[in-house]
Amino acid sequence: MISQEKNSGSAATPDVPVRKSRAQPVTLREVAEAAGVSTATVSLVINKKKNARIAEQTRQRVKDAIRQLGYRPNAMAKTLVSGTSRFIGLVADGVATTPFAGQIIHGAQDEAWKHGYALLIANTEGNRDLETDAIAMMLEYKVRGILYSTWFHRPTVVPETLREADFVLVNCFSPEPGAARAVVPDEEQGGKSATEILLRGGHRRIAFINATTPAPARDGRLQGYKDALEAAGIPFDPELVLEAYPDQEGGYGATEELLKRNVAAVYCYNDRMAMGLYDGLRENGLSIPDDMAVVGFDNQEVIAAHLRPPLSTVSLPHYELGAAGVRMLLGLDDAPDDAAVKIMCPAVERASVAVHLPA
Repeated sequence: MISQEKNSGSAATPDVPVRKSRAQPVTLREVAEAAGVSTATVSLVINKKKNARIAEQTRQRVKDAIRQLGYRPNAMAKTLVSGTSRFIGLVADGVATTPFAGQIIHGAQDEAWKHGYALLIANTEGNRDLETDAIAMMLEYKVRGILYSTWFHRPTVVPETLREADFVLVNCFSPEPGAARAVVPDEEQGGKSATEILLRGGHRRIAFINATTPAPARDGRLQGYKDALEAAGIPFDPELVLEAYPDQEGGYGATEELLKRNVAAVYCYNDRMAMGLYDGLRENGLSIPDDMAVVGFDNQEVIAAHLRPPLSTVSLPHYELGAAGVRMLLGLDDAPDDAAVKIMCPAVERASVAVHLPA
């Protein structure tokens, strides 16, 4: 009798192992049986032991079995053996919910992936209990280290539990000298770059609207303004430094005082302040940049690039802060162990400053 299979006329297919759906993960023993080797040999191949005397043909047979069966190594078991995992923790007080500061996560994640690590992220919204629990969880997972970040540049108290891990502070620093490694924006360089945009536009009498709130940015951006003036041979005039709350209403409210200073150029503490100033200047019948050249700080794309005219500003390097934090944690940057590394704030020149050529 001829079987129905042969009557069907279908061609014979080679005997290839097919992975069937299953509830349980593939085991090391199943891979060994499929490859015709011992479990010890499979383990050596998986862990890429360079000194293991395994024929290349055998290695390939094991790799084929792993691929065909869909075997996945037990990451937690490997963690217990090595004492560390392929995770890097990131604990933040609000970075994930702050649009432009979220770039810290983006930069850290890209850099972690580049070196074979994944990022575990905990956004605490400043809740100390949640922060303690998040750090404890990351320690349980034996993370390679932890990035501890704040959504704006400021001094911070290092949590005691954080000291149980290798850690780097990102966008913040410890006020205790030598207490912790950190990466922060170079506020002074950024303030200098912002002022230099106006100097390149031919302006010599430049006002600065600073923030009222004490912060490293407030001090650093003012110092950068002074440094740029000094380098250009322009004496610093304290009468040209105003203060306002660092938001749109603050910038709008500073317009009247600014116009009393007889200036045609102003550098604002941040882009939101500059946005308010735009409104105040227009209400006074002044145009930008013909009557007043304006520069901001932060490069918040939803503001700076969409004002009319688009705002010249300086970028806070959030992406690079995250990436640099990972590199510092992994020991890839030649950085001191007890100091804050400053990341450059690049200038972004747009149409709010016109170039005035000498007559």
